[in-house]
Amino acid sequence: MHLGPLHSRLAASFIAVSLLVVFHITLFSLDCALAAELEDAPPILLLDDVDSDLDVSQGSVSDLGSPLDQMYEPEFAAFDRSIIGRDQVRDTNTLINNEAFQLNVRQGDTERFVFKLSQLSERELQVASLELRDEEHTWEDQDEDEDEAKEDEKEEDNDDLSGKGLDRDSVDLNLASAEQKLGKRQQGARRLFLSANTCLQPQAFNATKTTQPPPQLTLYVSTSTDNVEPGPGADSNSQVSMVFNEGAIMYNFTTTTDVYVGVHAPNVAEIFDKPYNIKIAISTDGYYYSYNVDDDADLIWVDSDSQGALLITHNLTDSNDEKEQQRIMNTPPYVMFAQDKSDPSINGVKYSFCGLEQNAQIATTKDGKYSNMVQTGMTKRGQGNFPKQQFFFSGLKPSTSYLGILAKTNVTDTGSPNVVGGGGHVFKATNFQTKSGKLLSRNPGSSQVGTKAQELIQADHGNCNIVLNLTFCDQVAYSVPSNPNFGNASVLAKFYDDYAAEAYGYFKKALAQVACEAPVTQRYSLTRNCSDCEAAYKDWLCSVTIPRCEDFSNNASYLHPRAMSQPFPDGERLDNVTMSLYAENYGDGKVLGKAFLQSRSSRIDEFIKPGPYKEVLPCDYLCYRLVQSCPSSMGFGCPLPGQKGFNSSYYIKNETNGEVVCNYPGSAHIFSGSSKDAVSVGLTIVVLVLWRCWSFCELGRC
Repeated sequence: MHLGPLHSRLAASFIAVSLLVVFHITLFSLDCALAAELEDAPPILLLDDVDSDLDVSQGSVSDLGSPLDQMYEPEFAAFDRSIIGRDQVRDTNTLINNEAFQLNVRQGDTERFVFKLSQLSERELQVASLELRDEEHTWEDQDEDEDEAKEDEKEEDNDDLSGKGLDRDSVDLNLASAEQKLGKRQQGARRLFLSANTCLQPQAFNATKTTQPPPQLTLYVSTSTDNVEPGPGADSNSQVSMVFNEGAIMYNFTTTTDVYVGVHAPNVAEIFDKPYNIKIAISTDGYYYSYNVDDDADLIWVDSDSQGALLITHNLTDSNDEKEQQRIMNTPPYVMFAQDKSDPSINGVKYSFCGLEQNAQIATTKDGKYSNMVQTGMTKRGQGNFPKQQFFFSGLKPSTSYLGILAKTNVTDTGSPNVVGGGGHVFKATNFQTKSGKLLSRNPGSSQVGTKAQELIQADHGNCNIVLNLTFCDQVAYSVPSNPNFGNASVLAKFYDDYAAEAYGYFKKALAQVACEAPVTQRYSLTRNCSDCEAAYKDWLCSVTIPRCEDFSNNASYLHPRAMSQPFPDGERLDNVTMSLYAENYGDGKVLGKAFLQSRSSRIDEFIKPGPYKEVLPCDYLCYRLVQSCPSSMGFGCPLPGQKGFNSSYYIKNETNGEVVCNYPGSAHIFSGSSKDAVSVGLTIVVLVLWRCWSFCELGRC
């Protein structure tokens, strides 16, 4: 058959293509065979098309006929292990950075959560990688790594230029290693802070028989895609477990993968009803919820009366910068909770911020709202005259021991809690107790109250009341002799403050006669001036004219009985047996002196009429400092220990474990275990001992 030009070209093209196909099949026969064998493989299933995990038991590896088939398993996206793992936790709760997640956990159940690193920005991951490098390597290690990397780069460049020493296997290996290192650097390792609080616990069916709180929750954490449902039934080698402590848990770790969390509630349905309620959060910056019960308490018990208590923080700053102090004074940073120690309602949640908010008897705030039982504000009263926060609790029960728990929250300027520490930090509890106002024992020498003494209990005679925020005596904040018939605490405070200010006015007139502005060489002292005299007189005056009051039933040896001849506010008087016992211990055996029968100031008995109480005497160093600081022409003098009048006027300050044995400006129940004040208290005692010796010399008693 004769072919035309067009047909000739078509035949030539067909022959050429056929030759190319034969050549291609011959050269790449292995790949073609592999592709042919895979034609009968089952189709790839999308995970959204099935409700259960893929069952690989139907087709074994041997069915595919070649060990090279395993190359296809790990790298295809549809079969990635992490995605298969995520499919197993469809109902898992997602945690967001610095955001609390609240939910109920039923008894016997495990609630699960996941935190995905993909929610973090690329820059956060890069910064995290650098932070982790700083933690794991020294700067010298980094320099060595950089030098090694530079040498590697030079060697690779030389290989590329020369074209020698390169084979396909080594190139593939180097590329794979480089890609692996790059992937790790891009992904970054992140330090995470996981924390949770128990807000509510199951309630006992029979509260009278069940004295213990329900058992604590358990936290499980996994960073393995092989364990995306951590809990009591999962592999313990692929998870970390820890039990909550008093309703709180904190755990930090470093990871390069998503985090899977489980919170398990024990099943105690036979004894307790209702579920647990928790708040859980994770943060890349620090704990959202936290507590610290190892350090000393940041809260100081100042004083109490039969129905209230005053507590104050340590100095919130030691800076003398006025702007910094004013900034702190404008924003009280703390909240506080108070709990009767005999009430078990916070047992099991003492370290949980939301648990205290929901369960404490008295809370500064509850659900963000301030309580009317707590008054809080800022003050510079006390040690150093630096900013502090004070709390005054009212509505307390007489003669009751309480726990005072300080806590702190961190919120943004807009009021949002979605920041590090936004859930709250709980500090170590401080113990305090209210005054009883009862005459528990007629024996002034007894410190024990037994059955016989209990029979002598009389009606409530609460006649000590806390006053604070005075205008003139601004360092005064403690219980003073009172009478419910005189008026409330504000009226009482004004009475004492006005009395002290009036006396100070007379002093100022006398001091005006002194040449305070004369040249240094012509003044009354080379080391003191009139400003020192004014300050010393004010401290002494406020401590003397405003007595610190304790129950008459308190038998501490450092207390001095006052106004024993006066009736209590309800009209009752001390009986003859009590008066005789005190006369034997403090008098001549028959009669008590005026220092016991009356108050220090007759004005107190005349206007307030508190009745019998006991006074915390002023510290003796206040009087000595007054004598040393003021001109001798003013005639100030102090009784010395052993002299007549000293035991009824002053008491020597010494270190005690939380007791206020003598009254001084800013006095409070500072326990010897408090590291923040132990040094200053110890130095004060040393200085006072040296000062007292010097004072005795000045007064002619060396």
